[in-house]
Amino acid sequence: MSRSDATRSETDGRPSSRPARVSRLVVALSCDRPLEAPRALELTGTAEAWLGRAPPEAPPGVVRLSVPDERMSALHARLRRVLGRWVVEDAGSKNGLRVQGNPQRRAVLNPGDVIECGQTFLVFDEHPAVEEPTALPPDAAELGCQSFHPDLLAAWSALARVAPTRVPVMLQGETGTGKELAARALHVWSARTGPFVAVNCGALPEQLAESELFGVRRGAFTGAVEDRVGLLRSSSGGTLLLDEVGELPPGLQVKLLRVLQENEVQPVGAAQPVRVDLRVVTATHRDLAALVEEGAFRSDLFARLTGLEVELPPLRDRRADLGLLIPVLLRRAGAPPGLRISRDAARSLFRCSWPHNVRELEKALALGVALAGDGRIELVHLPEGVRTAPEPRSDPLAGVAARPLSEADVTRRAELIEMLRAHHGNVSAVARQMGVARMQIQRWCRRFHLDPASFRAA
Repeated sequence: MSRSDATRSETDGRPSSRPARVSRLVVALSCDRPLEAPRALELTGTAEAWLGRAPPEAPPGVVRLSVPDERMSALHARLRRVLGRWVVEDAGSKNGLRVQGNPQRRAVLNPGDVIECGQTFLVFDEHPAVEEPTALPPDAAELGCQSFHPDLLAAWSALARVAPTRVPVMLQGETGTGKELAARALHVWSARTGPFVAVNCGALPEQLAESELFGVRRGAFTGAVEDRVGLLRSSSGGTLLLDEVGELPPGLQVKLLRVLQENEVQPVGAAQPVRVDLRVVTATHRDLAALVEEGAFRSDLFARLTGLEVELPPLRDRRADLGLLIPVLLRRAGAPPGLRISRDAARSLFRCSWPHNVRELEKALALGVALAGDGRIELVHLPEGVRTAPEPRSDPLAGVAARPLSEADVTRRAELIEMLRAHHGNVSAVARQMGVARMQIQRWCRRFHLDPASFRAA
C-alpha cells in the first residue's frame, strides 16, 4: 500500500487531511505460555480482521489471526475499520471480550488499548506513518534493543549510526527506561576496544567525587594511601556513561569541561595531567536545558555534551512492548518452562502505569516467579503497588501548574490539551503536529501537570 493510498478515506476513497497511520494488533501475552515471544498482525491496508482459535476462511480483504488458546472461540472477535477508527466486536464468543479490563460487546480502540480474549492479551498499536528507520545491527535484539514503538526504534537506529563517531550522545528519559542499556549498546556498536564504565553522578560521595572521577596520587590527602586512576581514566579507549549528569556539583562541572576540551585528566595531587581517549555518553531524567536557564548547570558544558539527543519513552507509552519484555524478564528471573500467569495477574500487569518503568516491571516479575515456584503467578504474588494500580485518570484536566501561568502559558497549555485530545495522548504524534521535539512536549506536560496517558480514552 503506497503512502498516498494510505492517506485516502477508508469509506469513500477521497483524499483525507489526516496523516497516514500504521495499525497493528500485538499478541502480547498468553497466560498459559508467558515465555513465548509476541506476534504482530499488521492491520494497515485492510479494513477487517478476524481473531480466534481457528477463524474460518475469510473473504478477500479480511485478514485472520489464529491464536492457540483453548479459552477462545473459533471466531472470537472481529476488528473493523469504521470512519477512520478501529472497532473491536465480540463475534458471539463463549467467554466474552474485555477491553481495558472491562467486559465489552463493542468498543472503539485507542492506541495502547488492551484486548482480552480467553487467556490471551492483545495490544492495539497505532501511530502516524513515519519513515522506516535504518536497519538495526544483527545483535540489536540480543542487546535488548527491540520495540514496537516507532520513536524507540528510531532512537536505536540513530545510536547505531553515530556509534562509530565521536558525536556526543545525551540519553534522556525517566528512571528505569533503559538509559544504561542504550549506552551499553552504543559501546558495543562503536567497536571501541576499551571498557564500558558507568558512573552514577548522583551517588558519588561529595567529599570523594573528585578523586573518584579524576583519580588521586598517593599522599594527596589524608587517607590517600595509593595511586588511583579514577573512573575517567579507567574508561580511556572505551565508553564512559555519566548517569544523572545533572547532579554534578558546579566545581566538578568546571573540571569535567576541561577534560572534554583538552582530552586530559589531572588527578588530585598530581603535578601533570594525563592524556585520555574518552567517548562520553550522558544520561539524565532531569531537564538539563531548564537547569541551564536556572544557572544550576553550566551552559558551556551542556553545549559540549549535547550532540545526538535521544529521548527514551516511558513504558506506559509503549504498552505493546510488554509482550517483548515479559518473556525476557521472566527468563532472567529463572522462570521454569511450565510457568503460567493468572488472568487477574496479567490484567494488573497491563493496567499498571509502571512509574519506575522497566526496572519496576523486572522486580515485580522476579517476585512473582519466586512466590509462584513451578506453578502459576497469581495476583497475590505481585507487589501491592501493581495489584492496586489505579485505573488511568478520566479527567485530562485534573491538576494545575504549580506556579501561576502567564497568558502565553495559558494559551500553550490549551493548545497542548487540544493536540493531546486529537491524538489520544500520543506524544510523538503531538510533537510532529506542533513541529517540535518529543522532548519539548514532555517538558510542557511536566510543567502543566498533564498526563498524556489520561487522554487515551478522551
